[in-house]
Amino acid sequence: MINYLPFRSIIKMKFFIVALALFALAVAQEDDGDKYTSKYDKIDLDDILGSDRLFNNYYKCLLDQGPCTPEGNYLKRVLPEALETNCVKCTEKQDADSTKTIKYLSENRPAEWKVLKAKFDPENKYVEKYEDKAEKEGIKL
Repeated sequence: MINYLPFRSIIKMKFFIVALALFALAVAQEDDGDKYTSKYDKIDLDDILGSDRLFNNYYKCLLDQGPCTPEGNYLKRVLPEALETNCVKCTEKQDADSTKTIKYLSENRPAEWKVLKAKFDPENKYVEKYEDKAEKEGIKL
């Protein structure tokens, strides 16, 4: 009788190595050094903020109440870390867009801003952390 145990072990080991290599490749492609990917930086934020339909799609995505675009999924995934680290991995465009978005939400969509704050900052720690920076930008948190 032929012993297939070594063959199965080799197959499992090869599968593990391939899976690990794919994971490493995905992480390497995701990370552009110490920054978040810039592949979504060309999105026109004014179009999204100026369109009820587009805004509501992203809003529902962030709240897990609707489908997400790839960039919506990415935003939802990195947002907690960006808040925690003062956006240190953000590109200049992402940092500027985050300031613009917060200003827009707080001034023009206070109800949605309140809901997003409740989801992403339930303990109000980020509001307190960034209050001085927001004030310098003319933003009332």
